[in-house]
Amino acid sequence: MPERTLELILAVLDEDKAEDTITIDLRGKTSMADYLVVTTGRSARQVGAMSDHLARRLRDLGIHVGNPEGYPQCDWVLVDSGDVIVHLFRPEVRAFYCIEKMWGVEPPASLKSLTADFDGGPAQ
Repeated sequence: MPERTLELILAVLDEDKAEDTITIDLRGKTSMADYLVVTTGRSARQVGAMSDHLARRLRDLGIHVGNPEGYPQCDWVLVDSGDVIVHLFRPEVRAFYCIEKMWGVEPPASLKSLTADFDGGPAQ
């Protein structure tokens, strides 16, 4: 079931033109979820719209979704479907927090120049 939920989430994010989507397999690492999805929207408006659409589609299929966290600013919105947790970011916010690194995953190359702004050095 988590794989089916993950496939649906990735399809909805792709449909909504999410960028730099990364899936992190958490099985065997933590009990909080099986997968973590990290993605980017170009603006707060897009992040909010993507999270609303995603939560609605999951609920329509009978998948329990808690209330998304991060409104009304929509810089970083979290959608929790139980087995799959989705983090939707604006690019600058994603680069600042770089949550992929917590799980040993490099951020997408397109965010590296933004990450350098927060590291205090040139992008590598």
